Amino acid sequence: MLDDRKKKILQAIVEEYIGSAEPVSSKTLVEDYDLNYSSATIRNEMAELEKSGYLDKPHTSSGRVPSAEGYRYYVNELISNNNISLNEIKYIKSQLEKKINQIEDLTKITTSTLSEITHYTSVGIAPRMENQEIKEIKFVLLGSNILMAIIYTMQGLIKETIIRFDEDISEKQVKTLTTIFNNKLAGKPLTEITTPFEEYLFEQMDSIVKVVKSIVEQLKRVIEEDSVVYMEGTDKTFELPEFQKIDTAKNFMTILDSAKKNKITALIESKNDIVDEDVNVYISDDSDDSEYKDFSIVTLKNEIEGEDLGTIAVIGPKRMDYSKVISAMKFVKEELRSKGKNKNKEAKQKNKGDESK
Repeated sequence: MLDDRKKKILQAIVEEYIGSAEPVSSKTLVEDYDLNYSSATIRNEMAELEKSGYLDKPHTSSGRVPSAEGYRYYVNELISNNNISLNEIKYIKSQLEKKINQIEDLTKITTSTLSEITHYTSVGIAPRMENQEIKEIKFVLLGSNILMAIIYTMQGLIKETIIRFDEDISEKQVKTLTTIFNNKLAGKPLTEITTPFEEYLFEQMDSIVKVVKSIVEQLKRVIEEDSVVYMEGTDKTFELPEFQKIDTAKNFMTILDSAKKNKITALIESKNDIVDEDVNVYISDDSDDSEYKDFSIVTLKNEIEGEDLGTIAVIGPKRMDYSKVISAMKFVKEELRSKGKNKNKEAKQKNKGDESK
């Protein structure tokens, strides 16, 4: 446990290093921060913080930089969670007030908004299909043997897929398919589209067994696809001084490639060091020798009224402005939660009105 003096000095060092990217000296703290301690006292405390593992001392400098443990302590104990301006608040509100028809739209807008506010790379991962409940399945005949299937979920997700057949199908068959699929699947989880369901349809519709089989196989492929991934702000990240090092830039490209392939979700779910409700922080250990060794990842789990709306991740150097990133994420979370509650309230009032008619 650090005393108040060490806390103030550690906080000043972390925030100075976040802003300057240069090792912090006792002289800088005396001149630029209102700590009311002598230079000798600050040097002694810096040495103690280094000894305790909160600071590192680069070989080429007399100054100190935060260690992974120092960043963790800062995020847990010292950070300000109100580090966004009035203009940034207005910008977030204006972006989230845009008309949204699909969950993917919300994920994309949130990703772009957080990248603009934080100036780091943001990755948005839409929720996986199999976690959704089916609201409706529509079939549209595009040609004599081409059918488009559209899956609508209760949570607002929409997926489309094209199915081609060896034989022609009629409008009457399409209407029959629509009726059977919806009678059997509406309100059920997407995982209901399984072999037992396929067998059920075969028993009911011997005349179009081949059609049903092709539809079920294609729908299963769509449901099992990886989540949609959006990425914003990579150009901003490459402007940071850390990325002048070739190895750091290469590692960052590896991380982005992992994110594009939706593999970063495993890291997000398994390696969070600090958890605060839906906002999680991953800070790589100083001993880490993987591609993540120079980076931190802050994630926001989008969940409104129990509905999974996906995950947003902000990726930056360990020197990232945690206060800004976490403040922006928490504000976005509250805005989304408020919108979700208002939407549900309006829906309940509408249903109540309909029932009274």
